[in-house]
Formats: sequence, structure tokens, C-alpha cells
Amino acid sequence: MLVKDIMTQSVKVAHPGDLVRDVAYVMCFNKISGMPVVDTKENLIGVISEKDVLYGMFPTLDDMIENPQPVDFEALERDYKDIVSLKVSDLMSKRVFTVEPDMPLLCAASIMFRNRIRRTPVSVDNKLVGIISVGDVHKAIFKENLAKT
Repeated sequence: MLVKDIMTQSVKVAHPGDLVRDVAYVMCFNKISGMPVVDTKENLIGVISEKDVLYGMFPTLDDMIENPQPVDFEALERDYKDIVSLKVSDLMSKRVFTVEPDMPLLCAASIMFRNRIRRTPVSVDNKLVGIISVGDVHKAIFKENLAKT
């Protein structure tokens, strides 16, 4: 089985200048946990995930060194509106692991497992053509091997 056999082709994408608020809205109401980020020429330049947004809420190591007080978690939660006012480019992961459509499915899964990612863009010449998730891989293997019995 190949990546192209199971990938989702209609992918919701973000752009670096989008507000995190708008992207978080799309993720929440479409029940997706992350989105590829593309530039104006549709080149894949990053990924923004729920984890990136939540990680942005916490103080950095430098912040903690400068102000070594206990973290006020309630204040962090109240400051969420400040985080979602940032641009996608402020929080997105720029290191993107991609797979190709003609790659064997389990090869793509091994890339996701090795790098501890739950979804990965499918690209050709740095152009987004789809996306797959760990759940997609599991469902496809289940259907292929167990659903027929």
C-alpha cells in the first residue's frame, strides 16, 4: 500500500501571516490537530499544531531564568488571548517532515514514529499534495488485513 492510496487530498492550510486565532478556530471546529503552512507560492514552509499553540503559552527558559518565580497557571490560561493574537509564523514548527505519494505506507509511518509526529504532509517538489496521520495508517492497515476476515 502506498501513501497516495490513503492520503487526504483536500488539506486545510495556514499561511504565515494568518492569526493563530483563525487557525485555532479551523482546527477546533474541523477536529484536526494541525495544519501545514504554505507561502504565497504554495510551497510548504512549516506546520502549526495545537501543541505549538499551547507550547507558546508557557514561559521560555530565558523567561524563567530572568523571573524565577513559580508559574501562575491561571494567569497563563488568561493570557491565551495574547497567544492567539500572534501570527502563525511566530509559533509554527519550521522543521517539517514530509513523505511522498509513491512511498510505501509503512515507510511513511516509520518517519512519523521516529520523529514523534502524528501527521505529516505529503509533498512533491515541496508542493503540498495531501496529508496522512497515524490514524489514517492504522485504519488502512486494519481494513486491508482484518476487516476482510
